[in-house]
Amino acid sequence: MNTSRKVTAALSLMLLLTAGGCTSSSSSGAEDDEIRVGIRNSEQRTWAYLQEVAAEEGIQLELVEFNSSVDPNQILLEGDIDLNAFQHLAYLKTFNENHDESIVPIGTTIIAPLGLYSNTITEINELPDNGKIALPNDSSNWGRALALLEDAGVIELTDDFNGLGGEDKIKSNPKKIEIIAVDAGNTPRAMEDVDAAIINNGVAVEAGLSLSDAVIHEDETAEPYINVIATLEDRKDDPTFARIVELYQSEETAAFINETYGGNYLPTSVPLEAIAFYQEMREGE
Repeated sequence: MNTSRKVTAALSLMLLLTAGGCTSSSSSGAEDDEIRVGIRNSEQRTWAYLQEVAAEEGIQLELVEFNSSVDPNQILLEGDIDLNAFQHLAYLKTFNENHDESIVPIGTTIIAPLGLYSNTITEINELPDNGKIALPNDSSNWGRALALLEDAGVIELTDDFNGLGGEDKIKSNPKKIEIIAVDAGNTPRAMEDVDAAIINNGVAVEAGLSLSDAVIHEDETAEPYINVIATLEDRKDDPTFARIVELYQSEETAAFINETYGGNYLPTSVPLEAIAFYQEMREGE
């Protein structure tokens, strides 16, 4: 654990030292007055837009962009950023439990819907008996994919399903579908060898797939997979943070997201009270 934290800290310092290439924040405010937000590349355009909007109110946002090898939650714990916006609630819940931490959501942002794509079928009822479906092999997205299939009536999950994946979570599989777990980045290529593949939104976009191409996909009501802005528990009531959430959840930002991402991201402003189960990060499964 100590070694991991040292490596993470070193990575964060390197990224912050190269902030000129990772952010587009205004240089008008002092560094100590800036709110440092850790993001992934996939939402850079949204946060660059918010950066301009916030600056009009005197809020200076510094955008610190991380690649997939760095977990912005670790960087938040190290104190090198003030907020992060890259994860859904289920991921945050798992992170807190695995690391005995209490990072908290302060506002919802978007859902990047998981979709089922196919070269051979256009309706879910066309899925053949003994068909094959590829899905991401990490436990969080594996579980998310299984939940999508259950919602579509393809399978039934066990009563103790906790959002994490594994074939042992399948209670009933009337079509005898073969589930093939592969690395998330390989799911588009797997479409050539299976009847359908469940693909993460960002991976689908990179592969040239639009959400409109999906046979089925999640919608904005898939609460465990709504993305959030998060911070440390002792900073959750910061009024500037609250204003940043309000700006993100504005109609103007929603319109920007819809136009920029062509419907691949669905803006959502679910009240925190409505996702209280996921806020109580350690309450029992």
